[in-house]
Amino acid sequence: MEIEPADEVKEPPRIHRLDESVVNRIAAGEVIQRPVSAVKELVENSLDASSTSVSVLVKDGGLKLIQVSDDGHGIRYEDLPILCERHTTSKLSKYEDLQSIKSMGFRGEALASMTYVGHVTVTTITRGQLHGYRVSYRDGVMENEPKACAAVKGTQIVIENLFYNMIARRKTLQNSADDYTKIVDLLSRFAIHHIDVSFSCRKNGAARADVHSVATPSRLNAIRSVYGLSVAQNLIKIEASDNDPSSSVFEMDGFISNSNYVAKKTTMVLFINDRLVECTALKRALEVVYVATLPKASKPFIYMSITLPPEHVDVNVHPTKREVSLLNQEVIVEKIQSVVESVLRNSNESRTFQEQTVEATPSVPSVTNNDLHLSPSPSGSKSQRVPVNKIVRTDSSDPAGRMHAYLYKNPQKYLGRDSSLTTVRSSVRQRRNLKETADLTSIQELINDIDSKCHSGNFIIIIILENLIGWTCTHNTHLYLANVVNLSKELMYQQVLRRFAHFNAIQLSEPAPLQELIMLALKEEDLDLESNENDDLKKKIAEMNTQLLKQKSEMLEEYFCIFIDSDGNLSRLPVLLDQYTPDMDRVPEFVLCLGNDVEWEEEKNCFQSLAAALGNFYAMHPPMLPNPAGKGLEFYRKRKHGKHTQDGGNSSCHVGYGAAEEDEFEHELLSEAETAWAQREWSIQHVLFPSMRLFLKPPNSMASNGTFVRVGRFSS
Repeated sequence: MEIEPADEVKEPPRIHRLDESVVNRIAAGEVIQRPVSAVKELVENSLDASSTSVSVLVKDGGLKLIQVSDDGHGIRYEDLPILCERHTTSKLSKYEDLQSIKSMGFRGEALASMTYVGHVTVTTITRGQLHGYRVSYRDGVMENEPKACAAVKGTQIVIENLFYNMIARRKTLQNSADDYTKIVDLLSRFAIHHIDVSFSCRKNGAARADVHSVATPSRLNAIRSVYGLSVAQNLIKIEASDNDPSSSVFEMDGFISNSNYVAKKTTMVLFINDRLVECTALKRALEVVYVATLPKASKPFIYMSITLPPEHVDVNVHPTKREVSLLNQEVIVEKIQSVVESVLRNSNESRTFQEQTVEATPSVPSVTNNDLHLSPSPSGSKSQRVPVNKIVRTDSSDPAGRMHAYLYKNPQKYLGRDSSLTTVRSSVRQRRNLKETADLTSIQELINDIDSKCHSGNFIIIIILENLIGWTCTHNTHLYLANVVNLSKELMYQQVLRRFAHFNAIQLSEPAPLQELIMLALKEEDLDLESNENDDLKKKIAEMNTQLLKQKSEMLEEYFCIFIDSDGNLSRLPVLLDQYTPDMDRVPEFVLCLGNDVEWEEEKNCFQSLAAALGNFYAMHPPMLPNPAGKGLEFYRKRKHGKHTQDGGNSSCHVGYGAAEEDEFEHELLSEAETAWAQREWSIQHVLFPSMRLFLKPPNSMASNGTFVRVGRFSS
């Protein structure tokens, strides 16, 4: 009898010492998690060097280039050989120094980590030197001896090809726009805290900086210059402190948003002992206060600077120093929460309503403060929009509803004329431009371009439009032809920019697959409709454009109310003008335009081309069918007569059946065309022209590009 051998016992794996290069690269991945991490470390080094000016230049979200320049005290020549070695620092010399550390850096890991995941070049000069030095680093050591070079005061550190040797990390960071946004947000936070330092941040090749702040004695001015007037004017100053060693010792000052501030997400800028950090417990506590105190549970803007004894703060708890640990943290959070709640409750007793004044003209009665009656609504209730068909006319002299109401003319001449009011026209006339709250510099620049190119004779254009319709013919009145497509396209373009990120939505009855829409558009562009030779190419184009739009879906939804789901279906479009819906037959052309014509790489060009695409889509193009009111009627008759002539040799029974069927089809087509053209005429009269009277700022080019053509003159 044979005895089976016992199962072999596996020996435990041997423990071996990792190669130093592997250790350093792993550590570098923890410290420099993405480009914004590198920018944060470099900016903090600049602040530790007593800089008064810090500028950041970024290319491709920081993957290709990060350049941080400052005017600090510089780096000694003799320190350059060990500058980028791990755990070399000038901030402390023994562990006990951590208890009283005031600088932002202390580990000596940041620069070393950058050299393991990128190519680092340092240019520096110290006070008293006649020239500076430039040296490159790789894997923590100098690639060559420092070379003398011309330099300005301070230090400039350049990181190129970040994560060049970490393929997986680099692939996850391909969205350069997202990383650049994070860098801009980081510099904005530094700028409103370190108000004695000038900050700038821009993309490589850009003429203007996306962050530009100058030293100022007022923190509120710094917030205004960085986050805009809409944020600064809705802030409340807040202070809190405690000096009880048995519970907590701290001082806090800052600004919080009041009940008039509305935002989609919370913005919390927190500095503890001048260190930019996050505190989840404090953020949640303050959000709870806002939810319980303010109506609509609006998301707050919070800036706080907390000062504690250095020995009460443990800064060595996170690889990127993003978080710190506080002594008696629960007590501090509770006291700050209590103060914020008290301040918010007092501010909630009164709210500010911004009213707009209307200039008095003979056709528009002036609005005075006595005419405004603001009735406070109960806290927490939402204002409801009154349906158009429920609006009641309160002033019979209001001439809204007639095109001649927008003319500046002698009122005595029309006293006997009865002016009817349509509710739709009334609602359009009562609506004014949205408050321009564009937080993005690029949008504000585009709006400023519109304002700077606006024709000084706005009302002249309205008169031209009026006389075009032929409703008013007065002495020495000129008759003009106007290109409605150009006018409506410009109006829609301007509306996209002014309503940026504040759109209502048009919900499609059924989601429309992007790929099928793009295929339809490509087939419409193909002159040979029966040819299938390029079907594979068209499918490839449709697939590529669909993937592109799916990648951009978050931005399209947030800024333009264009909703594309994860399966690539289009289900929502923005409302540019109330009471107006674009021609849905042009959706395929619009989707193809989004994929082919939008410049996605640069922010301003991206928004401009998107606004132009929306403007072209929403413009009041003529219907596809010819206008049956004029010569276009022949289009419908020719098809019918041609069919009868073709069937003339057939039997009488067959001819009678064919004529009845064809006659029914033509009547349906004719009715469809009449409806489409009548709807367009109504939209021009009741939506486009009143909206132009209120919103359009006509550019100078309209006077010479053929938008208006004078065809005659009336004289009495």
